[in-house]
Amino acid sequence: MNFWDYSVWGFFNLVTVLLFALIIANILKKHIKFFQASLIPTSVLAGLGILIISTIYKAITKNHMFDVRAFNYAGTANLEIITFHCLAFGFIAMAFSSKKKKLSKKRTAEIFNTGVTTVATYLLQGVLGMVVTLLAAKFVTGLISGAGILLPFGYGQGTGQALNFGSLFENDHGFTGGKNFGLSVAALGFLSASIGGVIHLNIMKAKGKIQILSKDNAEPTPEENSAEEPQKEKKFINGGLEDLSIQISTIFITYMLAYFLIAFLGNLLPGFKSVLYGFNFLIGVLVASLIKLILNGMKKANIIDEDYINPEQMDKLGSFFFDLMIVTGIAAIQLDLLKDYWPTLLVMGLLGLLITYIYNRFVAKVLFPEYAEAQFLVMYGMLTGTASTGVILLREIDKDFVTPAADNLVYQNFPAIVFGFPMMVLGALAPVEPVKTLIILAAFFVVMNIILFRRQIFLRGRNKE
Repeated sequence: MNFWDYSVWGFFNLVTVLLFALIIANILKKHIKFFQASLIPTSVLAGLGILIISTIYKAITKNHMFDVRAFNYAGTANLEIITFHCLAFGFIAMAFSSKKKKLSKKRTAEIFNTGVTTVATYLLQGVLGMVVTLLAAKFVTGLISGAGILLPFGYGQGTGQALNFGSLFENDHGFTGGKNFGLSVAALGFLSASIGGVIHLNIMKAKGKIQILSKDNAEPTPEENSAEEPQKEKKFINGGLEDLSIQISTIFITYMLAYFLIAFLGNLLPGFKSVLYGFNFLIGVLVASLIKLILNGMKKANIIDEDYINPEQMDKLGSFFFDLMIVTGIAAIQLDLLKDYWPTLLVMGLLGLLITYIYNRFVAKVLFPEYAEAQFLVMYGMLTGTASTGVILLREIDKDFVTPAADNLVYQNFPAIVFGFPMMVLGALAPVEPVKTLIILAAFFVVMNIILFRRQIFLRGRNKE
C-alpha cells in the first residue's frame, strides 16, 4: 500500500466534506435570517446543501459526485455505511448518557404516556403509509406494496432506520431504489418538522395562544423538586487517558460486543440475518445498558471507586453522531433513482405531516393540559424529525426547559422501545404480507390508544390515576 493512493485518502476526504458542510451550515444558520427563522436543523441544512450540489454535478457530468477518484470510487457506499453505524453509535451514547432521577407517580405516568404516544404515532404513520403504497403500487412500476411502512421509520425514527429498512426492501425484496426511497422519506420528515413547526408557531403567536416560558416567569414546582434524587458529586476516572477518550473507547467497545452478538444470532437464525443487522442500534442499546449495570454494580460493591461513564460527554457524543448521521443520510440520496416515485413520496410526506400534527395535538391537549403546547411541539418535532428537532421547536417557547416536556422526551425511550419492538418485526413482514401488516398495524394502534387513554376510558373522570 502506498500512502499516496486514493484508497488511503478516499474515506478521509468523504468524512471531511461532511464535517465541512456542517460548519458551513452552522455559519449560514447564525448569519442568515431566513435560515434562523426556518428552524431547520443545521445537520439537515448541511445535508440538503450537499444534495443540491451532488444533483447538479450528476446533471452536468452524468456521474455521481461521490463515486469519483477523490473518494476512491466508493463514496456513495461509504455514505450509507456511515449512516448505518452512526445510528447505533448515537443510541449507545444516549443509553450511557441517561441520568438516574427519582420521579413522582404523576411524572412517571406522563413519561409512560409519552412513550405510548410515540409508538401509537409510529403505528398511525404506518397505517397511512401502507394505505398509500398499497394503492400506488397498482400504478407505479417498481414500487412494492409494503413500502409505506417506511413512513414511520423515516418520520418517527429518522434517517438511520429509514436506510436500514429501505436497504432490506431493496436487497431482499426487489424494491428498486428502496434505500433512496427511505432516505427521501426521512428528508421529507425533517422538512415537515421545520416548515410545519414554523407555521404552527407563527399562527399560535399571532393568535396570542403561546406563552414564552423562562426561569424568570415560571411558577415553582415543589413536586418535582422534592421528587429529584439528591445529586452526589461524581468522581470520574483520572489516569493517563483523557475523559473524552474513555467515553469514545467505551462506545466503540460496546458496539463491537453488539456486533459479536448480532453475528452469533445471525448464524443461529440465518433467515433473520438482515433484520438482526437492521436492529444494530437496539442491540447496541441493550449491550450498553448491561455494561452500565455492571459498572454500577461494581461501584456499589467497592470494586471500583470512580465513574467511567460521563453522562455529559456521552450526551455531546450522541449529538455528534446523530448530526453526522443526518447530514450523511441526506447526502446519500440519489434523486435520479426516485423519478417514478415522487408523486407517491410527496403524498405520503404531506399526509404524514398532517396526521402526525393532528394526532399529537389531540393527545397533548387531552393528556398534558398543564403544558400542552410544549408537549405537542417536542413530540411533533421528534416524530417527524429526531429528538433534537423536537428540542429545537420546544426551545422557541421554553428555552430554559421549565416544563417537563424535554424530560418526557428523554425518559420515554424505555417504554417506547418495549412497545415499539413489534413495529420492527412488522417492518420486516410488510413487503411479504402487506395487507396482513396493515391489519395488524391498525389493531395494534387501537390497543395502544386504549392503553394511552385508559383513564378517560376506564376511570370515567376520576381524578386519581
